[in-house]
Amino acid sequence: MNETVQKPIARPPATRPRGRPPKLSAGAPGDDASVPRTNDPERTMADILAVATREFAEKGLAGARIDEIAAATRTSKRMIYYYFGSKEGLYIAVLEDAYKRIRDTEADLHLDDLTPEDALRRLVAFTVDYQLAHPEFTRLVMTENIHRGEFIARSKAIQTLNLPAIDAIRRVYERGLAAGLFRPGIDAVDLHMSISALAVFNVANKHTFSLIFKRDLDAPAAVAARRDSIVEMVVRFVRR
Repeated sequence: MNETVQKPIARPPATRPRGRPPKLSAGAPGDDASVPRTNDPERTMADILAVATREFAEKGLAGARIDEIAAATRTSKRMIYYYFGSKEGLYIAVLEDAYKRIRDTEADLHLDDLTPEDALRRLVAFTVDYQLAHPEFTRLVMTENIHRGEFIARSKAIQTLNLPAIDAIRRVYERGLAAGLFRPGIDAVDLHMSISALAVFNVANKHTFSLIFKRDLDAPAAVAARRDSIVEMVVRFVRR
């Protein structure tokens, strides 16, 4: 009986749909090689920063995991290191982005268009509201204080970003001083520190304070009352 040998059936080469770029693996050893690399680096970096912000804010620098950031952004560790250099480099980039966001928003307050007292009231109210709406910012700053400012010291960008904030509050104060509305002898940096301290407390101590004193600090009425109280305290402190 003669045996016939079957020749393998030739298969046409795989084709991709037109208009779709090929998926390029960004995987490194230990990474998921099937993860596609995006052709939009700016969007990729923005996505990484958004996820990394949550990761560092919740777990701190030591507890954050690059693996989890990569998985949540559908990228790879290799790409994260390509963009940011290291875990510490990503952490510094997150800090810079966090400070940039609050300073950019402050710049839109148009304080110079208001009377000195109204400008001060708007700035204080904004600071309180922003901290409450962005608790991750407070947590990131608290984490960096645990590290004694080690990583902020490496960032020239953060130093530069904070200068306009001090200039803005100095202009408000000096206008009020010239108009005879504010008392003399107040340092702009010290005033900025006092405003920040009052606003940060609402976030940093909210859970312990609410439990100890049995108050719902998230209730809209409580939030509004606390904001108004802080605004009034600062204005009365500055007022002549």
